[in-house]
Amino acid sequence: MLKEPIITVLGSMTMDLVATAQRRPIKGETILGKDFGMVPGGKGANQAVTAAKLGIKTYMVGRLGKDLFTSPILDNLRSEGVVTDFIKVDENSATGIAHISVDAQGDNSIIMVPLANANVNQQDVDEVEELISRSTLLMMQLEIPVETVFYATKVAKRYGIPVILNPAPAQPLPDEMYSYIDYLTPNETETEILTGIKLTDIESAKFAAKELLNRGVKNVVITLGENGCLLADGEDYHHITARKVEVVDTTAAGDAFNGGMAVGLAKGMSLKEAVQYGGIVGTLAVTKFGAQSSLPSLQEVNEFIKASLSQA
Repeated sequence: MLKEPIITVLGSMTMDLVATAQRRPIKGETILGKDFGMVPGGKGANQAVTAAKLGIKTYMVGRLGKDLFTSPILDNLRSEGVVTDFIKVDENSATGIAHISVDAQGDNSIIMVPLANANVNQQDVDEVEELISRSTLLMMQLEIPVETVFYATKVAKRYGIPVILNPAPAQPLPDEMYSYIDYLTPNETETEILTGIKLTDIESAKFAAKELLNRGVKNVVITLGENGCLLADGEDYHHITARKVEVVDTTAAGDAFNGGMAVGLAKGMSLKEAVQYGGIVGTLAVTKFGAQSSLPSLQEVNEFIKASLSQA
């Protein structure tokens, strides 16, 4: 009997404070907004919810503070099917928050304050070593300390467990860390920060991807917003175009893509197929407001794929 796929997400959880307005303010400016909402978020939690909603057993590992946001975040994760057994509540810290501004085009600006997320440490990783050892994939981001992420990549490597790193928010990585990463998924801005190469077209994206491969990454997937994404596997490059939809809010698009790609890989798809699947999940996420509230169900993804095939 085939082993049930398991995705373990080591990462951040936040409460997102989302303000919508016609446009985002410039430096020193106060503007009137249109709406406000509080919704659970955090790149780690968003990616975990994506995977769980798409039918994969998903564990969330991380830290919340002890405050008014603790229960709503845990309740939401559980309601979406995420296993929360390895989430710690930090008695001496507050839960992470993200202040998000969304304009009329659905584009956003985010200030994420890590708080309890900054306390995720190597001991936390040691306590889930057995879980990592039986996972299909380990997925991480950079809203928790990079030292902890690097340590976790080494633990995963010890057991031959593939690592997906979404390097967001972007920051320099230790040189020796790249060789522990099986799938690196930066966006355009993150790619530029990691490589120093400004992405202006597909050719510059290929150049940047090659630089990351040369550092030891096994596979690079650069997300390019409305221009889709570029996949580099060390043998070839594939430019996968994005599907056109009406954009409402781009807040969790990258997380939806990463979660969808991880699910594709966990289900045994080729990397190209998994990236295409992630692209569909990310596309559906931008058609709704919010972070986790915008993430599509397996039924919605299947219906979208069916409709796309019927139009082909």
